[in-house]
Amino acid sequence: MEYGTDHKFLEKLKQKDVLACKQLYLQYADAMYNVCLRILQHQAEAEDALQEAFIKVFNNIQQYRNESSIGSWIKQIVTNTCLNVLKKRKIIFNELDDNVELSETESENNNETDFSIDDIKKAIEELPQGYRVVFNLFTFEDYSHKQIADMLEISESTAKTQLFKAKRKLKELLLAKKR
Repeated sequence: MEYGTDHKFLEKLKQKDVLACKQLYLQYADAMYNVCLRILQHQAEAEDALQEAFIKVFNNIQQYRNESSIGSWIKQIVTNTCLNVLKKRKIIFNELDDNVELSETESENNNETDFSIDDIKKAIEELPQGYRVVFNLFTFEDYSHKQIADMLEISESTAKTQLFKAKRKLKELLLAKKR
């Protein structure tokens, strides 16, 4: 039996219907695993975080109010679960020096931007953890600087700084590989 994300499906989830729970998991597990992997960068931790997040989803399904898509609600739980794992690692977030300007309008040379997807993925993996987390949340998970700041319990300017430094470091890493 296939379920949609309609009222009946939501009621089955709230009643802990095994088939509905399985369908929800199968529908979202792969995408949410990718979120975990992008944030945590370790397969075993990503798998553990995914399982922990879905336990939270099923235990808290009564709190889902249909104000956003269920996928967005699950993604928020997954993201928060991963960030809790990172908080235990005590990530260091650096403020930007006052004399450095946050400018994204550096000259672009088209020859410098011809990189493979694998090169970019590897370079992202090489970013320092604080840079990588903010970069991934902003770039791939589409969170605002304010949301990132709130989730990571840092200032909004620190979130912006981390993103700026991540982009600069990413470009540096990619250019170094090209040479």
